[in-house]
Formats: sequence, structure tokens, C-alpha cells
Amino acid sequence: MAIEEVFIAAAALFVVLAIMMFYRAVAGPTTQDRLLAVNVLGTNTVVILALLAAGLDQAWFLDVALIYALLNFLMAVAISKFTVERGGVL
Repeated sequence: MAIEEVFIAAAALFVVLAIMMFYRAVAGPTTQDRLLAVNVLGTNTVVILALLAAGLDQAWFLDVALIYALLNFLMAVAISKFTVERGGVL
């Protein structure tokens, strides 16, 4: 088994984990669960793109992963700012 196949298999495993986390984002009992699940989904997407870049030998996947990581961070900051009330957390 070549190393590229290992990277693609790992990416497939992360896709399965992302599907499970999507369920938590939809059915999470609290807002905190949903926010954390969405943040983990974004991080999972970055990891999947990086693994695909290594497995398929396509460097542009890394560019997309970096941009997506930046957007994921900005989204987390924006959601945190809008959900925190004075003196309270979420």
C-alpha cells in the first residue's frame, strides 16, 4: 500500500467523522454543543483538504485549506462575539 493510499484512506475516515459531527451540530441539545460541532466540522474540513493534497499530490488543496482555516477562525470569533452577552457566556 502506497503512502498516497494511506492519506486518502485517512481522509475518508475523517469524512465519516465529519458526518457524525454534523449530526451533533444539527441535534445538539444546547447552543454550545452546536457551536463546538460547527467549529470541529471546519477543522475537520481543513484536515481532509490537507490529506487530499498529500494523497493526490495537488498543492492547490493546501491553498484552499489555508483559506478555509482562516474563514473558520473568523467565523468562530464572530459567532462568539454575537452570542456572548454582558456578563454571561453563550
